[in-house]
Amino acid sequence: MVFVFSALALLLASTPGFGVSKEIIQLQTQVQQLQDQMARMQQAFDERMGVMRSLVEQQTDAVNKVGGNLQGLQRSLNQSHAEAGQKNDQVSGQIQALNDSLDELKARLAKVTTKLDQIAETQQNLANPAPAGAANAGAPPAAQAPPPDMLYNNALRDFNAGKLDLATSEFADYMKYYPTTDLAGNAQFYLAEIAYRQSDYAAAVKAYDKVLEQYPGGNKTAAAQLKKGMAMVQLGQRQGAAREFNGVVQRYPRSNEATTAREQLKKLGVAPRATR
Repeated sequence: MVFVFSALALLLASTPGFGVSKEIIQLQTQVQQLQDQMARMQQAFDERMGVMRSLVEQQTDAVNKVGGNLQGLQRSLNQSHAEAGQKNDQVSGQIQALNDSLDELKARLAKVTTKLDQIAETQQNLANPAPAGAANAGAPPAAQAPPPDMLYNNALRDFNAGKLDLATSEFADYMKYYPTTDLAGNAQFYLAEIAYRQSDYAAAVKAYDKVLEQYPGGNKTAAAQLKKGMAMVQLGQRQGAAREFNGVVQRYPRSNEATTAREQLKKLGVAPRATR
């Protein structure tokens, strides 16, 4: 604009007087046209800047919404994972309760069998009475152990009630008097569980080993191997623990113990071996 007005001044100075008015009018017209063009350009520029600003704001809002959605999804995933862990714990507790109920049922069946044996023995004694004085001929009879079903049920009841010392004594008596019954492996397992609860992990590992070695076909074998691995983790024996967890996954791939074993392997940073 300064250049235009300077040019206008030079023209006025060098132009004859008779043509000044006409040229001034032309210059003024050109100046007005330039001003109008610049105003239109400024308006177009402002409009484009407004559009671009609006687009940037829209993109920013979209990014913020995506970020919020991602955070919400992450929270949902974390909550789902926590709820899944709680459900696994609940299922494990329910399975343990079912196993305990099964043990009690087996104990009751054993009790019925014992009573039937006692009735048969009583009938046999009535049919063949002993000679008079025969009962006093030998040494006095030794004190008899409680019936196996009674001893096991008492021990299991005290275990569930948290009376661990009393339950230890009762399960130990059961193993002493009835080491070959169907519930002997369960009694040994609960002895290992008591040691684990009392944080005596070395004793727990040895007790779980007895379950695995002496009662390999029992219904507590998978649980014993899993808990042995967990006890070894507490002792810092990570390699041995991983071996036990992998053993559970391979031998009992669809069991709840295998699910827990995989979770323990993940915590140790070890990939489960492929099942056979």
